[in-house]
Amino acid sequence: MSPWSEGLRRLRRYPSAVAGMLIILALLGTAIYAVTAIPYSEAQKLWRGGEVWQDLPVNAAPVWTDRLFGGNAPRTVKAGSEAAEREFAAFDGGRIEEQTLRFDFPYDDFPGEINLFLQAEFEQRPPFVRMSWHRPDGSEVALGSRRVSAEERVSISQDQGLEGRLGHAPQVGLFSDADVEDPEPRVLPGTYELVLETVHFEPEGRMDAELVAYGQVHGLFGTDHQRRDLSVALLWGTPVALAFGLIAAVGTTITTLIIAAAGVWYGGWVDAAIQRLTEVNIILPLLPILVMVGTLYSTSIWLMLGVVVALGIFSAGIKMYRAMLLPIRQAPYIEAARAYGAGSPRIVLRYMVPRILPVLIPTFVTLIPTYVFLEASLAVLGLGDPVLPTWGKVLHDAQAQSALYHGFYYWVVSPAALLMLTGLGFAMLGFALDRVFNPRLRNL
Repeated sequence: MSPWSEGLRRLRRYPSAVAGMLIILALLGTAIYAVTAIPYSEAQKLWRGGEVWQDLPVNAAPVWTDRLFGGNAPRTVKAGSEAAEREFAAFDGGRIEEQTLRFDFPYDDFPGEINLFLQAEFEQRPPFVRMSWHRPDGSEVALGSRRVSAEERVSISQDQGLEGRLGHAPQVGLFSDADVEDPEPRVLPGTYELVLETVHFEPEGRMDAELVAYGQVHGLFGTDHQRRDLSVALLWGTPVALAFGLIAAVGTTITTLIIAAAGVWYGGWVDAAIQRLTEVNIILPLLPILVMVGTLYSTSIWLMLGVVVALGIFSAGIKMYRAMLLPIRQAPYIEAARAYGAGSPRIVLRYMVPRILPVLIPTFVTLIPTYVFLEASLAVLGLGDPVLPTWGKVLHDAQAQSALYHGFYYWVVSPAALLMLTGLGFAMLGFALDRVFNPRLRNL
């Protein structure tokens, strides 16, 4: 049985290794799902926000938080012209159109806000619309009238005149039970209607409408201050974090090992130069250098990755690998390789480096979460890639918007939990690998 097969057989004896591998597999599955379900270009478009998220609520908690405590918080409710009842009455030079937007509201709390989106088709004269709100109890509230441009958003919840007439914020007053004499308004569940009476001054004029009553909960991870669904950043943050950690770990460990082996084999001034460079590089602070690069030059994740790899090559690991390779240089099979004419590059890459690869694997695995946390730390400091949606970017936005102060705990807990889960998975697997491949730890 090969050493690798024996190592894997021993690895299955450690429950921590199995748990760590399951966590890593779950992260890899999430990363694959993210890049296939949400292509990179679409993820960028979604994370930029704007009109893409106009139908989502602001700072809405995840749906599961409401279900966890047995609540019935409102979800976002939409009613559009495609399902509306329309009635027309023609007059000389135009027509009057009445459409009723109807929706059910079965929740125990009031919506966060109400918006009405209007789209009118006309050539010269814009239409004129009068709006009225009908409650389930039969009462009616006039919402005013206005001329409609080609595309317009009517912020009903920000109408100060309507708030003065209702005595409460419009999203509260329009959904409250007027028959209950209580200083605290109560929600009136049932079927609501928004009636739009539109006067078109052109025979072919048309107007479409969409009413959105924004909820207080949304989706699996909630939304942020720009109405963006946090699931986009949390899903896409997985492949970004794993790729950054994996590339940085591979680039530093493999290169460091080869440089250490070359220094041991060639010796002399080559080894001395490598050791002096390592000693100088050890005292250089990595995070301040990355902050300086991001502040003065660019915050591109590829540039940051290159700086991390460059500064990680001549790390303290070179001295550890050198101590492990020095006895191997005098091994009999190395002398045999030299006797049959093997060149120095072949001896370094084929005979010296593979001898300590089993010891390198645990170090490599435990290094991955280190670089994952480094990338998140840069993003939290405002030095993350401005294009990519990442876990650190979510934490940075939460910090900038004082999420914890305002009670938006989900905004911080979700990315922090994913970061801790990533660190836990790789740490559990790495420690188990160390016990399997390190001879001095096998009997502990």
